[in-house]
This record gives sequence, C-alpha cells and structure tokens, in this order.
Amino acid sequence: EDHADGVGMGIFNGDIGRIESIDPASGLVTVDFDGHRAAYPPDMMTQLELAYAVTVHKAQGSEYRAVILSAVEAAPMLLTRGILYTAMTRAKELLILVGDDQVVARMAANDRQQRRYSGLRARLARGGPEKEENHGPAPISSEPALPTQVSLL
Repeated sequence: EDHADGVGMGIFNGDIGRIESIDPASGLVTVDFDGHRAAYPPDMMTQLELAYAVTVHKAQGSEYRAVILSAVEAAPMLLTRGILYTAMTRAKELLILVGDDQVVARMAANDRQQRRYSGLRARLARGGPEKEENHGPAPISSEPALPTQVSLL
C-alpha cells in the first residue's frame, strides 16, 4: 500500500530507498524502502535526497549489493582502520577499491580511534544546560566542524 510520506510505514530519516516509478502526468514518485512503498507528490520532493554516493558514516548500519570505495589522500583522522572496516563490510557481493594502495595500507595500520567531544562533561559540571529564553537544542560542540569521510559510491 502506498502512503503519501511514509508515515506509519516504518520509513525514517536516513532510510535509503529506490525510485520505483515516476508518473509523468501527476509527477508522483513512488519509492521502495526495502519493501515499504511510499508515494511522494511534487510538493513533497524536498523530503527526498538523491544518494548516488554516501559517506562511510552515512552508510553505517546499511548494506549494499556493491560498494566502490575511493581510497585517496585525506585528513589522517579519516584514514583509519575503523573507517576502512566499515566501508568494506557494507558490501554484500562486490567491493571495488579505487585509488592508492598505500592509502589503504595506511588505513589498515591506523587503529587510532577518533574521540568525540560533545561538551557533556562541561554542561554537567555547570549543573546542566544554561537557562535561556530559547529552549532549542544545546550545541553539540563549540569546536569547528571537521571534514567528513572517505566516500562510498
């Protein structure tokens, strides 16, 4: 059964689906999310994001029939054994490594884990979030954002 936005169908932000059909007359796009179908009219297309390629972080928890891993120079914190392992284990049937074999060797040898700083310890030490008029989410970190990941295709 088709649902207009996947509500009640077990479709969540971050799920990856495959476009099943596009009705040229109405513009209705039907997407299959691993057996769950959802139909999106043109005014809801902003709910979808094309994913020809995704980062290793985005791919965590998902599997793909085939994965192409681009192994190229990047920030050392991105060239880790954990990232390589995650990328390689996303492939069900076929893994293609493209790039520099020395980069892959460095990744396999780099077992350092990146620390994540959420600022939680500092907030707890202050007694919780500061009282403000705006009750939106607290910032996760005051540190500058770091580049994302080695790409999967």
